[in-house]
Amino acid sequence: MSADTLQRVSEALAHVIDPETGLDIMRMELIHDLSVDENGKVRMTFRPSSPVCPMAYALANEIKKTLGNVESVRQVEIKVENFRDAERLEQLLRS
Repeated sequence: MSADTLQRVSEALAHVIDPETGLDIMRMELIHDLSVDENGKVRMTFRPSSPVCPMAYALANEIKKTLGNVESVRQVEIKVENFRDAERLEQLLRS
């Protein structure tokens, strides 16, 4: 199950577009350490394009929303790195 779910997750994330660049977040390599366990829990690291990326909050929310619509995904855990408000953004994503 997790390999199929991982494929669906990757495909879904490829539809999350950074409006500043017009590129998807997978092509921009903003997602790292992507995994899905047998219970449908997705884990990943989100690294915005800069420590002060103006789109980081919007992109992170879009990631969470997008993954919530993927079949077999039961939970999403997003770690944020290389962003000045990483802790605050992680708190918002957990709520």
